[in-house]
Amino acid sequence: MEKHGGNITNFAKDIECKREEVIDLSSNINFVQPKIDIDFNKLNISSYPNYDRLYLAISKRYNISPKEIELFNGATVGIHTLFRELNLNHCTLYAPIYGEYLHSAKTYGYDIKLINRLEKINEEIESNSLVIFVNPSTPDGKFYELDKLMKIWIEKRCTILIDESFLDFTPYESAVKYLKSYNKLYILKSMTKFYSSAGMRIGAIFSIATNIKTIKAKEPLWKISEFDAQYLQSALRDESFVENSNRLNQEAKAYLLTILKRSPFVEKVYLSYANFILIKLKKIDAIELQQRANIHKIMIRNCQNFDFLNRFFVRIAIKRCSDMEKLKKVFK
Repeated sequence: MEKHGGNITNFAKDIECKREEVIDLSSNINFVQPKIDIDFNKLNISSYPNYDRLYLAISKRYNISPKEIELFNGATVGIHTLFRELNLNHCTLYAPIYGEYLHSAKTYGYDIKLINRLEKINEEIESNSLVIFVNPSTPDGKFYELDKLMKIWIEKRCTILIDESFLDFTPYESAVKYLKSYNKLYILKSMTKFYSSAGMRIGAIFSIATNIKTIKAKEPLWKISEFDAQYLQSALRDESFVENSNRLNQEAKAYLLTILKRSPFVEKVYLSYANFILIKLKKIDAIELQQRANIHKIMIRNCQNFDFLNRFFVRIAIKRCSDMEKLKKVFK
């Protein structure tokens, strides 16, 4: 079973079709793409990259100082870097959660506590733990108001990492506002999810300037390519992108919800503010649903390998309405 969505090449090989024929509803990458105003064929890559303009563009977009930003070759690299550099003994994962957090915690020898946020979100936590919370969450896309939890975590003197990789799909406020009042807070951003660029590896961690300075001191000079940096800067210049993305995603999500709620195979549809929807199946399980989807060359995300979920849970990414129309045939 795939640990992560989006492996189109292997899927196409397994069902014996062309890669471009696959409808990938397993990957939570935005189907709406920004307008890129540069010609990569004319990009000068003879010099080492300089990230000053990229830092300024990100700081303007997220209302944070450039000194409070560190860039990584993808958010996953940022996760591993933080676990390594913090060098703490214990971590608390609010699950279900992106599997790389558990992988990183095990890699760097942390004692691990999993809290089932779907059923026992207020469970007691240890003092001085590294708390990991994804908001909006994955694979269900729920957004949480964190004031109450933040108060508990701060009282326990925890180090806190809030993963906001899908926040741009919502109208909600970032946890950046807490940086001024707590110095052991880190915020993770995957720039590739919203800006439709999984092949461009850019992630960022936000924290107070002294924390970022400590991280930078042990990081290499060049971690992302000029292609990555220029792509994101161009995407951030597209002033109409956020509005267009939100509108098209909402339209497609509304259509998908109609399909799911009418299906006799769906027991529960989870409320999602992200660009994907978690469902619990009935009468069939995730493997059987995927087998039906294979006929239509559609790939979905089996969520059985998420903690606290089982073989009846699948995640479906929001894609074009035409793709949703083809999914409708699967549920028939």
